[in-house]
Amino acid sequence: ARSNSVWPVTFGLACCAVEMMHASAPRYDMDRLGTFFRPSPRQSDAMIVAGTLTNKMAPALRRVYDQIPDPKWVISMGSCANGGGYYHFSYAVVRGCDQVVPVDVYIPGCPPTAEAVVYGLFMLQKKIKRNPFKPFDPESTPHYQLPEELRTREQL
Repeated sequence: ARSNSVWPVTFGLACCAVEMMHASAPRYDMDRLGTFFRPSPRQSDAMIVAGTLTNKMAPALRRVYDQIPDPKWVISMGSCANGGGYYHFSYAVVRGCDQVVPVDVYIPGCPPTAEAVVYGLFMLQKKIKRNPFKPFDPESTPHYQLPEELRTREQL
C-alpha cells in the first residue's frame, strides 16, 4: 500500500517545477496513481527536487528533507538538480542535489517531459515495492557544508 500512495512535498526551484505541475494536471493525472502533492513535509513521504539548487537554497532543502517522516524517498528531476546542468561551473550552484540529500530516482532532461516524471514515479514505486521499510542511515549523506564565505559567524 505504501508504494501506491506516494505523497511528495512540493519543492519546485526552477522551470522543472512547471513540468512537475504539468504531470499532475488532467492530461497525465498523477492523482489516479495515488500521488498527491502535499504542501507540508510532515504530511509527505517523498520529495521531488525540481530545478537548480543553489548554495543559498541547500540548507533549506536539507531542513525540509529532515522534516519528512521516515521512510522517505527523493526524486531528482532535471539536469540542474541531477548535476548542475547548464550552470555546473557557476560558483553559486550545487553540483547535484545528491550532495545534500540521498537521491533514490534521477529523472534526466532539460526540462524533463511530464511523461518522464510519471515514469520516474513508476520507478520509485517499483523501488518501494522491493523494500517498503527503507532503513534510516544518517551516514548515507552527510550534512551539506556551505562554502566558508557564505557561512555566518554562528556556523563557523
